[in-house]
Amino acid sequence: MSEQNKIAVVIYEPASGDTSRIYRGLKTAAEFVKAGDDVAVVFDGSGVEALAALSDASNPLHGLLVSLKDDVRGACAYCATGHKVKDQLVAGGWPLLDQAAGEASIRELVNEGRQILNY
Repeated sequence: MSEQNKIAVVIYEPASGDTSRIYRGLKTAAEFVKAGDDVAVVFDGSGVEALAALSDASNPLHGLLVSLKDDVRGACAYCATGHKVKDQLVAGGWPLLDQAAGEASIRELVNEGRQILNY
């Protein structure tokens, strides 16, 4: 049996951008989860907009996001405010990450021994 992987999928792509990157990031996370790996999904930068958009049940990627709910660590608090989606994320029940002076910490993910995959 192989060793369990520790992965962080960090999504930076906004929903108004290349949604195939968002899809690919979430599908990659799902592949690792299905294999029993330890996965953390983080939405950072413009990616906080994607999390807000995918939280809408009418979004085609909503089901995929919901299937990963237990693995979504959250969204950058600073970015959520800057991109004006903080209220939507809070209403959706998504944690706001502020470990690095108000922002999500990529270093913390590395310190956990995670391989970082950026989308």
